[in-house]
Amino acid sequence: MAKFELKLPKMGESVAEATLTSWLKEVGDTIEADEAVLEIATDKVDSEVPSEVDGVLVEKLFEVDDVVQVGQTIAIIEIEGEDTGDVAAPEVEVKEEAPAQAAAVAQTVTAAKDAVSTPVVSSEDRFYSPLVKNMARAEGISQSELDSIAGTGKDGRVTKNDMLAYLENRGNAKAAPAETKTTPQPQSQTAVSKPATPVSVNGEDEIIEMTRMGKLISHHMVASVQTSAHVQSFIEADVTKIWNWRKKVKDSFAKREGENLTFTPIFMEAVAKALRDFPMMNISLDGDRIIKRKNVNLGMAAALPDGNLIVPVIKNADQLNLVGMTKAVNDLANRARNGKLKPDDTQGGTYTVTNVGTFGSIMGTPIINQPQVGILALGAIRKVPAVIETPDGDFIGIRMKMFLSHSYDHRVVNGALGGQFVKAVADYLEAWDTNREI
Repeated sequence: MAKFELKLPKMGESVAEATLTSWLKEVGDTIEADEAVLEIATDKVDSEVPSEVDGVLVEKLFEVDDVVQVGQTIAIIEIEGEDTGDVAAPEVEVKEEAPAQAAAVAQTVTAAKDAVSTPVVSSEDRFYSPLVKNMARAEGISQSELDSIAGTGKDGRVTKNDMLAYLENRGNAKAAPAETKTTPQPQSQTAVSKPATPVSVNGEDEIIEMTRMGKLISHHMVASVQTSAHVQSFIEADVTKIWNWRKKVKDSFAKREGENLTFTPIFMEAVAKALRDFPMMNISLDGDRIIKRKNVNLGMAAALPDGNLIVPVIKNADQLNLVGMTKAVNDLANRARNGKLKPDDTQGGTYTVTNVGTFGSIMGTPIINQPQVGILALGAIRKVPAVIETPDGDFIGIRMKMFLSHSYDHRVVNGALGGQFVKAVADYLEAWDTNREI
């Protein structure tokens, strides 16, 4: 019998790891090709990992809540045929290496096999990769000791370099226990991992654990505020022409295309046109480098069944006509509601639009979706009295109006550009052709 290594597949250009959320198969279960073996979650979307072969699951290398890197082996599946030696390869290499290297490799292999039984676990919202857990087990680092190590990785995670640096100084710390007791470092680290002010809880209060998605969104929002200098510009747009035009064509459109024509694709079309007019809004910031994006990929905030929001992306939005934009918007919204989005559906966005008017808000101050530099909030459409200018004079009339709220990164987008961009979106909406055919 041969053994096949099931690895975590690549899930998008910016996705390097995923959290294992559940096993769909147990050791000893028969698996068919393309059948889902486990479920994973990234900071964008949940997904399943299917098997590439027919066989029997013989070994799990990770447990639920472990963080797996793209390309890492997650499980071993036994298949029909001659043994290819994929799993036994490390043992062959050990025999051919020098004695010291062979011992090191053997120790690593043993640690990997025992990873699932290590007493070190993720705690206090800190994720530890399997490599970090293996190093902690091999070096005899306790849970409390690991929790005290300051991480330099994403969201404060402990990396391999952090572990090596800690182990290098660990011996010095043991040799001088008196100095270790007086150093203020553990206190500062404790202050980071625990709230400065304890929250009082009485018997009548209900404690609700944040969901995994809720924690990810929380960290993402805090990181964005700490990264970008948020500034807002607001403008009111008269969308009476659009309101009346959609009312006139929506029934025939639905009958012909089998799709509901909402306001969202109309607004998305205007934003895509404005991004072509102002390409310096379609950028990302990487340190001191500005990356000017060639493609206009619009992120569209959509509600999930649990109330959280996700941002699927309409690729090359500036190249779509209104029919294509409508189909793309409806498809992504439906799959988001049904939990059917793929990891690639949330990757590559260059600018984001969120419709706060859906919840009755007339305006908002949205937080930028990193590493983008702008996000536009669409307020509720309201029937209001307004001054109407005509060649014969001004008069008061009833108009359909809405507020556009533009948040942008003031590190690279000045007030003039931020204001001109949102003004361009409003101009496209107000100049709508009421005789337009689709």
